[in-house]
Amino acid sequence: MSVSLRPGDLTLVTGGSGFLGSAVVRALVERGVRVRALVRPTSPRDNFAGLDCEVVVGDLTDRESLKAALKDARYLFHVAADYRLWARDPSEIVRANVEGTVNLKREALAAGVERIVYTSSVAALRVAGATVPVDETAALSPHEAIGAYKRSKTMAERAVEEMILRDGLPAIIVNPTTPIGPRDIRPTPTGRILLDAARGRIPAFVDTGLNFAHVDDVAAGHLLAFERGRIGERYILGGENLTLQQLLATIAGLAGRKAPRIRLPRAPLLPLAFAAEVAARVTGKEPLLTRDGLRMSKHHMFFTSAKAERELGYRSRPYQEGVADALAWFRTAGYLT
Repeated sequence: MSVSLRPGDLTLVTGGSGFLGSAVVRALVERGVRVRALVRPTSPRDNFAGLDCEVVVGDLTDRESLKAALKDARYLFHVAADYRLWARDPSEIVRANVEGTVNLKREALAAGVERIVYTSSVAALRVAGATVPVDETAALSPHEAIGAYKRSKTMAERAVEEMILRDGLPAIIVNPTTPIGPRDIRPTPTGRILLDAARGRIPAFVDTGLNFAHVDDVAAGHLLAFERGRIGERYILGGENLTLQQLLATIAGLAGRKAPRIRLPRAPLLPLAFAAEVAARVTGKEPLLTRDGLRMSKHHMFFTSAKAERELGYRSRPYQEGVADALAWFRTAGYLT
């Protein structure tokens, strides 16, 4: 059964000021939907510039703020997440992504929200041992997950699935791959790679691979999931599979630099990652190199969006457009000189 987003429908978007969340807000506003965006008190508001949406302040761990944000909301897009691959206190990541998700879903049930799109991640899917691009059937167990972020997203997805079955939560799950493109204010860990590569600060690479999709295509996929998705199903929203070497070569070409050619083994990098994490505990800045990141890089994290293409009509543009749009935005915003 398809459901149409109609002008005037009040729709809450969590994480609305963030990279993917703001793209979802834009897509909804362009459809004429009445949008309310939930942001934390410290969140930058730059991505709301020129957008006709209501902004409310709250926190996923504060249920009273969630209750207020959901007042009169008919629909919900839960996009907010603590997307960090390292933190001084990893429990912060778990608390926001697991406890925060459960809090929000409970309040949404109490408020009578009619339809929910929950933004999970391909981090909740198993890539170890895969010989072909992974699909939605490869569910990961929390004990298998590497690092706090992947573990938290896996735990949160399992909790949402349980609430769908036990409580009748009217939710569709989407699993974005790695979004790239404009308005990456923070920037995200992937945005930092794009920036550092464009600045010539990544002279070498490890043998790994990822799936990259333009952030606006992933946002459009959220709306397609809302309108055409089936309750309780998950849909991968991705783009193209490519190696890190291919990505760095593309960035170098657009930035007018030489592409790195040195491939590094992982083992000698582990002490460097450990040192980077120790330094990060002092500075508070997320390290570019982490031990969990190196462990994850052992796998080519390749995925297929065939189910979303087939059932939702999802489409994605060439990844090069996402890289070009990201670098253009970084230059305009002053991140690149």
